[in-house]
Amino acid sequence: MPDKLLLANMLFYGYHGALPEETVLGQRFSVSLEIECDMRPAAENDDLRLALNYAAVCKAVQSIVEGPPCKLLETVAERIAAAVLACGALSVRVTVKKLHPPLDLCMDFAGVEIERRQVSGARLS
Repeated sequence: MPDKLLLANMLFYGYHGALPEETVLGQRFSVSLEIECDMRPAAENDDLRLALNYAAVCKAVQSIVEGPPCKLLETVAERIAAAVLACGALSVRVTVKKLHPPLDLCMDFAGVEIERRQVSGARLS
């Protein structure tokens, strides 16, 4: 069973969406990550330098969600997955939720979930 780092329900304000008002008014987004990585070296040595630094991961996610607008949640999720893999993850499951979608009905959220893995032979940080 692989080691997993969980980062749940990070909240951000962004300007993503297909409708013009979404890119002007903005809205709240929630991002959750399930990151597969080898934690053994860091744990055995109690050494942050050997760990996947989740503070750096959170900062990368924040810069994407609070950064330039995308029309699709799928695009936001793909950018987040690429950034997490670049931080050294073996794989990542990304969930992006738009907490108040501009629909004329009541719902908790609209969201996407994707899972991506390191490409075979890719160098890990």
